[in-house]
Amino acid sequence: MEQRVTIIGGGLAGCEAAYQIAKRGIKVRLYEMKPIKFSEAHTSENLAEIVCSNSFKSNLHTNACGLLKEELRLLDSLLIDCADKTSVPAGQALAVDREEFSELVTKKIQENPNIEIVHEEFTGEELITEGLADSITIIATGPLTSDSLADSISKLTGKERLYFYDAAAPIVKKESINMEIAFYRKSL
Repeated sequence: MEQRVTIIGGGLAGCEAAYQIAKRGIKVRLYEMKPIKFSEAHTSENLAEIVCSNSFKSNLHTNACGLLKEELRLLDSLLIDCADKTSVPAGQALAVDREEFSELVTKKIQENPNIEIVHEEFTGEELITEGLADSITIIATGPLTSDSLADSISKLTGKERLYFYDAAAPIVKKESINMEIAFYRKSL
């Protein structure tokens, strides 16, 4: 039986995982729901679409962000290579042209003979009913996870809620904000 790794999610983490596994000669099946289904934030059909800041933070070797990027370069990171090739002026930071970046990542993933891209929503029912016990599955999905996949992950883990923590987006309590100088819009 041929060894294969299934990766759920064609964002930054899913694409890097697929690339790293595939370059070691292991077949990868990468599930990405776009262009069949888009989240509210997605607009492009490409993989690794950046929907927030286009900055990967500092490139300086005098801080953790810059050192990590240099280590990733030494380890042949797909994302850092694509970021370097699509960089835009941003002082000491590594910032990218979002469209060029995701186009280049998509091209590299599509060209890799060890990666099969499946454009459909992975609902996660397979994880619950079949368990995918005979294979390795990486769930590389973040804050833009579809509701059906989030529900399946909750069932699988026995957790009612899933949380996404972003070190660049700290949690702020509403009562700590001075509303005389801040703007607040209630949900529609």
